[in-house]
Amino acid sequence: MTDRNDFISREKFMEELMRFKKGSVSRRHFLGVTGLGLATTVLGSTFARQAMAQANIGDRVVLASWPNYHDPADFESFKAATGAAVDLNVFGSNEEMLAKLQAGGTGWDVFVPTNYTITTYVELGLIEPLDMSKIPNYDPNSFDPRFASPGTVDGKIYGVSKDWGTTGMATNTANNNGKALTSWKEFWDITRAEFSGRTTVHDYQLTTIGNALKYFGYSFNSVDPKELAEAEKLLLDVKPHLFAITSDYQPAMRNGDAWLAMCWTGDGKQLNRDMPEIQYTLGKEGGEIWSDFYAVPVGAPHRDAAYALINYLLDPMINMKETLFHGQPVADARVNAMLTPERLADPILYPAAELLNALEFGAARTLTNPDRAELMARFKSA
Repeated sequence: MTDRNDFISREKFMEELMRFKKGSVSRRHFLGVTGLGLATTVLGSTFARQAMAQANIGDRVVLASWPNYHDPADFESFKAATGAAVDLNVFGSNEEMLAKLQAGGTGWDVFVPTNYTITTYVELGLIEPLDMSKIPNYDPNSFDPRFASPGTVDGKIYGVSKDWGTTGMATNTANNNGKALTSWKEFWDITRAEFSGRTTVHDYQLTTIGNALKYFGYSFNSVDPKELAEAEKLLLDVKPHLFAITSDYQPAMRNGDAWLAMCWTGDGKQLNRDMPEIQYTLGKEGGEIWSDFYAVPVGAPHRDAAYALINYLLDPMINMKETLFHGQPVADARVNAMLTPERLADPILYPAAELLNALEFGAARTLTNPDRAELMARFKSA
């Protein structure tokens, strides 16, 4: 990505990437032309030497993360470099993650919590302060503090920034006269009308309840009983019209069973990249902006491998491959410097300021609020 003759231009890289995604060229061709095959080999060899110099990290590391959130090729290269295979556990909400950690015995070495949950994990003693000497690829000066700072509690770093994004909606515009939705009022109203039986919402109280609250103009993070009662009435009215309550909604959107989905940035980008008729938009009333982190739970059985994996994924070159795969923006300026101007101007990844300014980060109180938990339980069982 420089002007040297042995590197391709950013524009050529993106052209080859799109050809690879469409299946026009083989993976071998893509890695060879772009130099990523060599880069992965070089990085992997360097990383392997570093790992062997530190200690034997074992043959396994368990990562708990979200759907569609990592490039499997990067796990393959990590295994090639270190000998440790990555076992991926997928979850659909932070409440699910919290419940599993509280129950104990998860076997997780690394997990991916969202910004608003970290203080709760610290208070409950479920997360350990990170030994930053084992994560040399994390340069705090390169990360946007708006997205990285929630990982620090009382001066100790418990999480390092993975990526950030928004929560919006994905509309298959082929089923809506070529138009994408632009508000949460439209989202809930069309679900009860033309899109009945074709909408998915998250299996996640923060976003599903939060975006129902936005229908009435309330805060995404409200715990006010009266406002929650109005949100519940809306959700119960909508329930018979839903296709599914799921945090893994890409399959239904891709095969046409669903036409509308409550959606995170990366899924929106992946869907739009492969099916341009599916458009990702934010509600003009507001909604959620979030940041996710790599963290190590207390009692991680493969701690050395956990640190090795985090450090590997935060290498700027590997992190660039990750963001090109999962479609979430990252907070690392070193990675952004390698991306094309076109990608940095993508309205899915970097929405207009007036839309971003209306968004709220999740609030810690929502994670353990009993009223919201009970509301979600009644909604799902209705």
